[in-house]
Order: sequence, then C-alpha cells, then structure tokens
Amino acid sequence: MSKLLIALAAACAAFGSAHAEQPWPSKVVRIVVPYGPGGAVDVVTRKMADKLTQQTGQTFIVENRAGATGTIGAQQVARAEPDGYTLMANDTTYSLLPHIFKKLPFDHDHDLVPVAAFVFAPMALAVNADSPFKTVKHLTDEAAAHPGKITYGSGGAGTTPHFAAEALGASAGVKFMHVPFKGAAEATQAILAHNIDMQMASTTGLMGQVQGGRMRLLAISGDKRLAALPNVPTFREAGVKWDGVVNWTGLWAPKGTPPAVIDRLQTEVAKAMATPDMVKFAQNMGAQPREVGAAEFGRMLKDSTAFWGKIAANASFERQ
Repeated sequence: MSKLLIALAAACAAFGSAHAEQPWPSKVVRIVVPYGPGGAVDVVTRKMADKLTQQTGQTFIVENRAGATGTIGAQQVARAEPDGYTLMANDTTYSLLPHIFKKLPFDHDHDLVPVAAFVFAPMALAVNADSPFKTVKHLTDEAAAHPGKITYGSGGAGTTPHFAAEALGASAGVKFMHVPFKGAAEATQAILAHNIDMQMASTTGLMGQVQGGRMRLLAISGDKRLAALPNVPTFREAGVKWDGVVNWTGLWAPKGTPPAVIDRLQTEVAKAMATPDMVKFAQNMGAQPREVGAAEFGRMLKDSTAFWGKIAANASFERQ
C-alpha cells in the first residue's frame, strides 16, 4: 500500500472515530407522544422538550403518533435506532398495556428502557362549568338511580382515565357509560360541547379549561388537596372511599441506547425540573414538580403494572 493510501486510510479512521465519539446530542432529538395533541402527555412533553432544547443547545421536537392506546407510537420508538435521537413520552397508561392487549407489537418489559418520570399529577373528575352536577355525590346519586345514563369520555379503552373511572364507579357502587375518543383532548372537547357528562383526567390536561372557567373539578385523587385547587376536595373528602391514582409523565428510550445517553438524559430532566419556571409550570397545572431517575422509574413501572392488573381483573376487562 502506498504512503498516500495509508495516509488516506488513517485520516478516514480518525474521522470515523471522531464522528462516533460526538457527544450526545449532536443533532435533533425526536420525542414521540403516542397520543393526539393537546392532552396531558403532549402538554407536559412539549414543555420538557423546550427546556431540554434550552439546556443542551440542540432541538428536541415532539411528534404525535396516536392510535391503539399508544401502542403505535410505542412500537415505532421500540424499533428505532437506539442512539438517543428517538424517545417516547408516555404516562401511567404504559403500565396498563399488558392488561389491555393479548399481544403487544413489542416487548413491554424490555424493548423500551425507562429514563425518567416527572410532573406527578392527580386524576380529577371534571364536568362542564354549566353542568348540573355540583358534587360527586350528586353525580353518583344520579348514576345509581339511572345505571349507564351518566357518560364519561377518555382517550380510549384501556387508558388510565378509563380504568380510573371504572375504579371510581366500583368504589361508589355505580355504573357509568364509557365513550372512548382518540385522545384525552377530544374527550375534553366533548364535555365542552355538552356531548358527555364527565371526564376522568390528569389535572395537567384540565387546568387550562378550569382556569378559563369552562370546566369544573368535582374531586381529585390523592390524600390531600392541591395548593393550586384549594376548593377541590379529594375523593375521600367528597364521600367516596377511594384515593385514586396519581398520573405521571415519563421518557423511554429504545433498548440498547448507550448508558451514557440515558445518564445524560436523566441529568437534563432533573436539571429542568429544578428550574423555577418548570416548578411553576407543574404547580399551575395542579401537579407535583418532581423527578425520578431510571432505577426508581423502573420500580414504579413494575409496581404500577401489577396494580393495574388487579383493577383490570376486578373490572372483568377483556383484553383485545
């Protein structure tokens, strides 16, 4: 081999090595939200994407890939190159998927790696501001007198709001009528249009409508009232022996994503959640501004998946 060829080979090798060792992120990062725009996951993820863009100097964009209770978007990310440039954002609904579908198009336990969870928000029972229902008791009394008459919307069968509403009905001893939509935002619009009676949803997806005077919250999950919603009782305060569940938003990466990228992501998410504007953002949405890293997030997912399995069994939910 001539000296020229040797020099060219060495230069190419050096370039390839330098290119391979480029620090993450060195190009646009795509975060797939597996639901329609406007819902809680979408709103929170877009705020986080803005913060990550500011902190890293690289653009984080959000893409909505709705359908099949979030499995279409999740499958897309599971099959993506594990290089840290395609991520998934989701909420508690992800831990429901094994109890909704007989077979998933990806391995629920292994194909997507938990990165971090953030913005922990109660579930709220919401009605139109003009609704005749002023209290949870008023609504459940009507449901008891007319089983199946009271309608509620969700982002689809098997979503967290769907199961949460079924759990509420079971705790109150009543039966509601489920009306599934393509996303939580569509269910909210149905309430605003007086097409359904109520919605169970994360406070993060409802606060804008509540603050705008278009929706009213009758109760929230958890064991205490929120500072942002001092007049809204917990379900137990409202007379239902049920604490409900707290929803969270999280990020996942495809299996095989370099540990260094996962670590950097955790660090950046934690940094973002510690900023005053993110704390204010979460609190204004009626949520807790905290973050948990990959290890704790993984334990949360395992516990949550087991919990929802019991709820699904009690509700006699037939997997699709």
